[in-house]
Amino acid sequence: MKFLEPHDSFPPPETADSAGLLAFGGDLSPKRLIQAYSHGIFPWYDSSQPILWWSPDPRMVLFPDELKISKSMARVLKKGIFEVSFNSAFEEVIVNCASMKREGQAGSWITPQMQEAYLELYKLGIAQSVEVWHHSSLVGGLYGIYLKEKKVFCGESMFSTTSNASKVGFITLVQKLKSEGVRLIDCQIYTNHLASLGAREIPRHEFLQYLR
Repeated sequence: MKFLEPHDSFPPPETADSAGLLAFGGDLSPKRLIQAYSHGIFPWYDSSQPILWWSPDPRMVLFPDELKISKSMARVLKKGIFEVSFNSAFEEVIVNCASMKREGQAGSWITPQMQEAYLELYKLGIAQSVEVWHHSSLVGGLYGIYLKEKKVFCGESMFSTTSNASKVGFITLVQKLKSEGVRLIDCQIYTNHLASLGAREIPRHEFLQYLR
């Protein structure tokens, strides 16, 4: 595992350890983050740790054509219970994602430092958000990194304070990205929630081919 000095490049993703940990150190500058996502690497750590950089194998991804919409979700979408917007409340979305209690996690990895870094990427048009509203209240959402030239969207985190809200946001985003020609959505690591929506694991080398 490599320690990153300020001007160091990342080592090849294939050199990550068995857990997917590739390097530590460096910074969260826009340049560093763009370089990371463009090479299949993402930061994930908590406030007690240095910046940790990951590239797991296998990789959880969703191909837009494989999106699964259950019958119950189809009914929710048809009823129009929620309204969905894009890039209208990025900061609120990331703050809500950071404050969500997650099973098996003592605290949030979306530290104030991380929030500030992704807000900078949002201002550059690289980080994007999806907002889900009910009666003018923000009840769900997600954010991620849109590598438009590579036709890849890298999902980072989602939240929901109302049943089905995050699923509606995710499904709507996938449909939008599909219409824009996106080939793959990076979901990073396996969760049952993402698997239920059609995401699956593929070998890291196959994932990296989409970025190259």
